[in-house]
Amino acid sequence: MAHDDYSLSRLPAEARRSWVSVAVQRFGQVSAFHQFLLGATLGLGMTFWDAVLAITLGSVMLEIVTILMGIAGVRENVSTSVLARWAGFGARGSALVGLLVTLSLAGWFGVQNEVFAQGLHRLMGGPPVWAWAVLGGIAVTVIVVAGFHTMAWTAYLTVPAFLLLTGWTIVSELQRHDLADLVGMAPPGPALSLAQGTTLVAGAFIMGAVMTPDMTRFNRRPSDVVKQTLISVTLGEYLIGLTGVLLAHAARSADVVGVIMSSSGAIGTLIMVTAILKINDWNLYSASLGLVNTVDVLLGRRISRSTATLWLGTLGTLLSALGILSHFTVFLTWVGVITPPVAGIMIAEYFVVRTWRAELDSSRARGELPAVSPNWVPASLVCWAAGAAVGFLVPFGIPTINSVVVAFALYAAIGRTVGIMPPPRSPVDTHR
Repeated sequence: MAHDDYSLSRLPAEARRSWVSVAVQRFGQVSAFHQFLLGATLGLGMTFWDAVLAITLGSVMLEIVTILMGIAGVRENVSTSVLARWAGFGARGSALVGLLVTLSLAGWFGVQNEVFAQGLHRLMGGPPVWAWAVLGGIAVTVIVVAGFHTMAWTAYLTVPAFLLLTGWTIVSELQRHDLADLVGMAPPGPALSLAQGTTLVAGAFIMGAVMTPDMTRFNRRPSDVVKQTLISVTLGEYLIGLTGVLLAHAARSADVVGVIMSSSGAIGTLIMVTAILKINDWNLYSASLGLVNTVDVLLGRRISRSTATLWLGTLGTLLSALGILSHFTVFLTWVGVITPPVAGIMIAEYFVVRTWRAELDSSRARGELPAVSPNWVPASLVCWAAGAAVGFLVPFGIPTINSVVVAFALYAAIGRTVGIMPPPRSPVDTHR
């Protein structure tokens, strides 16, 4: 059970970790290589202060969703997909949530692994890209199979190295330019509006916000969630993101890879490429938890998280080695738009409607899950569809946040006025 990280049960008190251990991993997610790219994209199309405003708006929205999802996770000590059974979706609805999460994050695991392989091939040459993809996929899969403890040690190694790289890049590259000129200059590329910039910031990490309980179930108290979120999201978005903005202004290009390569050489590029490992291990980890829950609900079979990780890691590695996952990025982006309303529904149910809170509270005292769960919750399916439709179709605002807010407001309104009326309940094995 410990090696399985309690994928279908409440995490016991002795398995929880210090908030620093979890915070380092959260910071590793937020401050990875993609954050440099995001900052550079903002810097190419926005002034420095407009980019600051876009990062601020996007970060505040992300932090609200992340903290609320994280508090639910630390209170119940279960993964996102298991919590969804009693947080608005029911057993079969949670299987659908788990399936979407598995498809999305396992797909992005493969895409990121392909980026990792291409980066190492450009840097070091040697074996072909597919061989580097196999090597990277195996490395991440082994780390995730070993579980949270090994992933924490990976973060202890990669996050400080990435921060040192950031500091070195700032000193070595930006000292060649007048900082006031970089801050005050016009964007060097096609202009981005504030809404577009904020959408980029919020959309880049919304899946991480939705999957927050997978991580915060290892925390000990809600205050830990607040501390680690404020520190990791704020530092990740501002420190790494704004560094990317300034680098784009300095180079008049979004090619931060070239800038870092010229300023910090092969070592800096190697650190930047290996930083992909830190976000990719959580892609695979959360995907495996989603698959475990889906198989449990739909097939009535228990598979270990390690087994699910091996399946998904092998498939993702194979597809990235074949170089075909890049063709699926549009599909993965659409799945990423469909998924955010899940957070709005879960937050509305857990904190506002509270249909199953009494059962969760009483079972928590026994260290178990509630003996029964709803099968389907029709209201959540309606709210989910409405939130996704608004995210796709409404031409103003921030699509990702629009979908979360609409799903939250609609579910809360239904729950507080006519009530949530689920169909007959399904038994749940409370001894897992």
